[in-house]
This record gives sequence, structure tokens and C-alpha cells, in this order.
Amino acid sequence: MLTLELDALTTTALALLLLGAGAFLKKRSHWLTQLCVPAPVIGGFGFALLVWLLRDQQLLSLTFDTALQTPLMVAFFTTVGLGGSLGLLRQGGKILFVYLGACWFLALLQNALGVGVASLLGIDPLLGLMAGAVSLEGGFGAAAAFGPVAESLGAQGATTAALAAATFGMVAGGLLGTPVARWLIERKKLAVVAEQVGSLGTLNTGAQAPAQALDAATLLRLLACILVIMVLGFWLGDALKDHLGVVLPSYVGAMFVAVLLRNLNDRARVIEIPDTAISTIGDVCLGIFLTMAMMSLKFWELEQLGLPLLGILVVQVVVMVLLTVFVLFRLLGSNYDAAVLCAGFMGHGLGATPNAVANMGAVCEHYKVFSYKAFIIVPLCGAVLIDIVAIPLITWFLNAFAAV
Repeated sequence: MLTLELDALTTTALALLLLGAGAFLKKRSHWLTQLCVPAPVIGGFGFALLVWLLRDQQLLSLTFDTALQTPLMVAFFTTVGLGGSLGLLRQGGKILFVYLGACWFLALLQNALGVGVASLLGIDPLLGLMAGAVSLEGGFGAAAAFGPVAESLGAQGATTAALAAATFGMVAGGLLGTPVARWLIERKKLAVVAEQVGSLGTLNTGAQAPAQALDAATLLRLLACILVIMVLGFWLGDALKDHLGVVLPSYVGAMFVAVLLRNLNDRARVIEIPDTAISTIGDVCLGIFLTMAMMSLKFWELEQLGLPLLGILVVQVVVMVLLTVFVLFRLLGSNYDAAVLCAGFMGHGLGATPNAVANMGAVCEHYKVFSYKAFIIVPLCGAVLIDIVAIPLITWFLNAFAAV
């Protein structure tokens, strides 16, 4: 079988081509447009399927160097922070805690479902746990971390099951999140108004920001600002890890610094930060890094799933949709921001934070109204605050059901 290893530059170039192809297909497909399927999902997901087919036929094996994916992700969340405000967080304080509470409850529910359904099907409860919050809310990182632990407790194949379940969850979360949000908005006839409205520039419709919003001088100024904030964010993360033992995802520190500096700049007026220009830069970074994430999916790991684990995951998805539509949406206020938050909840509840971002971005892009509240609350809860409860819960379930 022919094996190709793509370097970082080639991988990025391929991601840009796939992103453009996804935007092209979405623009010309009424079905894809109506479902709000993100262009990165269309291009990246389709390419991942092709890679799987070629690999399955023993024709070609591709490996990617996604070294630029993390810097692009951090740059995107930096632009989100530059568009946010502390006032908005204060206004949405109740919603933040409601959303966070839902994340914590979901971690418990997914673990209980995984263990419970596995016991009913007659398989090791720890394998069922691998199809719970370990691989769904936890994503690939938690799956890779807890899989070997479960194997050390006697659950053979736990790591493979966890990684395969994480792949299944990422696919399900990416495909279902935006249609659920759109269904809520259309079914409830919601006013498409966010608490803080901003235009979400789009690569998919070919819309261009006004020339004066992103000329060479403005682009240079904003890129310098974004890169400096990214560096400060990395420094903040390193300092917290070294002195307090607190580990933050790479983008969270940058987002915090960006929010702080944006609000200080609003008072001092040191530099001009046009929202449209920031949005355009953020959209480009978002599109590339999400396409990289989707095109790198290893679908062949789904072949490792047996029918019992697949059954557990189907139950998890059904319960997730029902919880989101009939409970969380109402608790969050039954408005446009709530629908966007639900898209994010579906994304990171079944997959990972990039799924949540893709889902929310697709909804906002479709309705041309950007929900800053959702883009600040979801990454903060989904990647950081949820672990306060989720990881101890997973640890408890591992010990409670070991050798049962």
C-alpha cells in the first residue's frame, strides 16, 4: 500500500482546498444550506471518507502534519475574546451557570447510560463507560488518557473502544448540532436577535468585508495584536501550570487575555479594533483549523466497534438530542442565543470543542447574527469548567465498576 506523509504546509494547503470545495458544494446544495452543515464539515468529512475508502482497499495511506491547527484555533478564540465584553458575561452569568450545570449533569448521565446499557447487553461495564463521558464529552484526549487505565483494570480493548467511540461522537456531534439548532429556531419562530449582535463574515457565500474594514494597515495592526495576545495567553497558561498546577487548554488563556485587553481598550481607546475585520480574520482561522480537524478523522476506527458498543452510542445520541431540545433549550431562555448554545452543547457533548465551534459558527453564519455569549460560554465550559466534575466522575465510575 502506498503511504504518503504530508508536511505542515501541504496539509494546510489541502485544508484550504477542501474548505473551498465545501463552501462551493454548500452554496450549490439547497439541502446542505438548509441543514446549516458547516463548510469545513462538508469538505473535511468528505475527504476523510475518501481516505478511509482508499485505506480500506489497500491503495493509499495518508498521514497529516497538523502543526498549524493549534495556532489557528488559538487565533480564532483570540478574535472571539476581542469581540466579547465583561459586561456581556455579567449579563449572561445565570445562563453560564445553567449551561455549566447541564454539562456536569450530562457527564453523569452519559457515564450512567454507558455502564447501564453495557450491563444490560452483557458486556464489561468499563467498556460501556468508554462509550460514555470518557469519549463523548471528554473527546479524544480523555479517551486516550482513560482507555489504558480501564485496560489496567481488566477491560480488554478499552483504548480502541474509547477512541472509536470518540470518532463516532465527533461525527454525530458535527452532523446533528446545527440541524437541531435550526429546527429549534424555525419551529419556535424565534426572533433572530442576539444580546450582542455582530456580523459573522462568511467564506461560504463569497461575501466580502468592506475594503476600508480590512485594508493593509488594519490587517497588520490586528495581526500584531492577535499574535501578541496569543503569546501572552501561552505565558499565562504556563504560569498557571508551573505555580498552581492548573492546566488550561491552549486557547483559553488567549481568550481570557483578549477579553481583558478588549475591555481595557474600550476605556482607553489605544487602538481601533473594527468588529468586521476581527470577524473576518476569525472566520478564516476557524475554517482552516476545523477543516484540518475533520479531514484527520480516522473512520476505520469505527470498524473496531462491536454491535453492543454501537448500540450504546446510538442510545447516547438519542438521549442527547432529547435533553437538548426539550430541557436545555428551555432552561437557557428559549431564544436565539439559547439555540446557538444548544448547537454548541450538541457539538462538545458528543464530540469536542471544535465540533461545538463549527456548529455554532454554521448557525450564526446561516442567520447572519453572531452570538458572542455562546462563543464565550461554550468553549469556557466545554473545555475547562466541565472537567472540575467530569474527571472525578469518570474516576469514580472506573473504580466502582472495575472487575464487576
